[in-house]
Amino acid sequence: QVQFVESGGGLVQPGGSLRLSCTGFESIFSRFAMGWYRQAPGKQRELVATLSRGGDTMYPSAVKGRFTISRDNVHNTLYLQMDSLKPEDTAAYFCNRIPPSPNYWGQGTQVTVSS
Repeated sequence: QVQFVESGGGLVQPGGSLRLSCTGFESIFSRFAMGWYRQAPGKQRELVATLSRGGDTMYPSAVKGRFTISRDNVHNTLYLQMDSLKPEDTAAYFCNRIPPSPNYWGQGTQVTVSS
C-alpha cells in the first residue's frame, strides 16, 4: 500500500502564508494528475488544487488567486503554496492522485488559520 506523506501545516494568522509538501513515489507522480484536498471538521473532503501531467493547474473559486500547486519532479514532491490565508481555510490537507485512490491517503497535515 502506497501512502503520500504531507507536511508543512501549522498555526498561522489570517493573511499569512504556508507551503505544504507532499512526498510520494515517482511512478505515481509521473502517471497521474495530482491534487491537494482538504477536509474541515464536519465537512466532506474537497479538492482545492489540481496539477495535470502536462503542468496545467486548476483551482476552485474559494482559493483561486491565493493557492498555487507545483511539483518538483527531481525530488518527487508536490507543493501547495497558500497565501492570504483565511479562517475558512482551516482544515486537514492531503495530497492524492486525481481521481483519488483510497489506498494513497496519508495522515494529512493540519492547517489552522486563527488570530
